[in-house]
Amino acid sequence: MAAAARSLRAGGRRCGALPAPFCTAAPRQPPPGMRTHLWSRYREAKRVTKELVPSIMSNMLNPDAIFSNNEMSLSDIEIYGFDYDYTLVFYSKHLHTLIFNAARDLLVNEHRYPAEIRKYDYDPNFAIRGLHYDVHRALLMKIDAFHYIQLGTVYRGLSVVPDEEVIAMYDGSHVPLEQMSDFYGKSSQGNTMKQFMDIFSLPEMTLLSCVNEYFLKNNIDYEPVHLYKDVKDSIRDVHIKGIMYRAIEADIEKYICYAEQTRAVLAKLADHGKKMFLITNSPSSFVDKGMRFIVGKDWRDLFDVVIVQADKPNFFNDKRR
Repeated sequence: MAAAARSLRAGGRRCGALPAPFCTAAPRQPPPGMRTHLWSRYREAKRVTKELVPSIMSNMLNPDAIFSNNEMSLSDIEIYGFDYDYTLVFYSKHLHTLIFNAARDLLVNEHRYPAEIRKYDYDPNFAIRGLHYDVHRALLMKIDAFHYIQLGTVYRGLSVVPDEEVIAMYDGSHVPLEQMSDFYGKSSQGNTMKQFMDIFSLPEMTLLSCVNEYFLKNNIDYEPVHLYKDVKDSIRDVHIKGIMYRAIEADIEKYICYAEQTRAVLAKLADHGKKMFLITNSPSSFVDKGMRFIVGKDWRDLFDVVIVQADKPNFFNDKRR
């Protein structure tokens, strides 16, 4: 199977293995001089494109604008809702290091993981949003919109897994839909493939890979599902136990990026009679200090409703409300 998959990926095909109607003759070669002529035309078109398009487009488009696939008039919208984290508030690069270090220490102190994992530091260039994690195989990877694993992106710990090994493990590179998770990590077969979508998941992916790396390098047997759960719980506890909140409140200027445009946008909406609400999972005192830093002491006057500790996504579908 692996050899066949490699052959297909390389574009190879044995004519003798196919029915006669599918055996085609070798493609005809272009007339003499045609290749040179086509390359010349291509280079000329490329030159013209590079010279003309930027000068034309620079006068037509604002590079700082937001482009949407579906347009709508915001004058028709009467109510605006905002999240807090990474919507009204943007954090500095120091936050992910804080989350990584705090969760790593929780693994050692509360889950009794080896203290040697403290030698691993957060690498902001290791992972991106949207990656999938195979909980049972302890593999981090990129899967496209058609559920195909992007070969060369599969990591076991901090090392790339060879393409041949990936194809052998998954019987190809396609992952069945029933194994895929939705936004909240659920699938018909349980947490088989967890997708990390939000920005807070970056330190979680890195920590998972670092601990996997430690166990692999030291030949320590472990259960990948339990490791995934322990790391997930530690990342969660950084929030729930208030570790992250206390650190940010103690040094707001280090962790929160000040944006003077935030107040201007909110004030403009309020001046035009728009209703606004804020809904967040973060606690009240934490939100208040951050909004005071970004918007000002009167930030509550801009909102009609403020909901904290909302427990999203359960907030939107919990019938107990």
